[in-house]
Amino acid sequence: MVKEKLPPAGRKLRADAQLNRERILEVAKEAFRKSGANASLDDIAKQAGVGPGTLYRHFPSRGELLKAVYRTESEKLAAAGQKFAETLPPVEALRAWMLLFVDHIAAKQILASALTTLVGDPKTIFEASYARIWEAVRALVKRAVENGDIREDLDPIDLLRAIIGVANVATSPDWQQSARRLVDILITGSRPTRE
Repeated sequence: MVKEKLPPAGRKLRADAQLNRERILEVAKEAFRKSGANASLDDIAKQAGVGPGTLYRHFPSRGELLKAVYRTESEKLAAAGQKFAETLPPVEALRAWMLLFVDHIAAKQILASALTTLVGDPKTIFEASYARIWEAVRALVKRAVENGDIREDLDPIDLLRAIIGVANVATSPDWQQSARRLVDILITGSRPTRE
């Protein structure tokens, strides 16, 4: 087995190293979802098909792995806005993105307490991704408004606040199902009134 060496900061990873990194992140996301932030790093490496050394070269600590999982999921959510805008009608693109946002909130809930424990205040990590997420929902709402699917006076942040609100008052493990239903209620309630 060839020992993988990471490039200096700012340089691209080799294709095989990038694939290893992506596999580790995907397996780690699922492991953290199932077992919490204390999921075994050795098991994550094994399930990703890499040795522990490869995992630690990419992510020197549990905190670094948790931060990378959160950042990657935030980037995917932001990028999904553009993808949905290119492939779906405006209101359907907004709906699909909001459903992904529900999943993002669930992942953030799992990672937030662990990040707080391991890296202190995770506020800077969350704020870094907030701008891209905000831009994605803003663009989707604007497109739906321009198409006549959504009321002109809708503030995109209200949609996010409603979903976050459901997550914050969640008292049962099925809050995600409630949030998914809320997405449809919000979309319906955001339609322009026809006179």
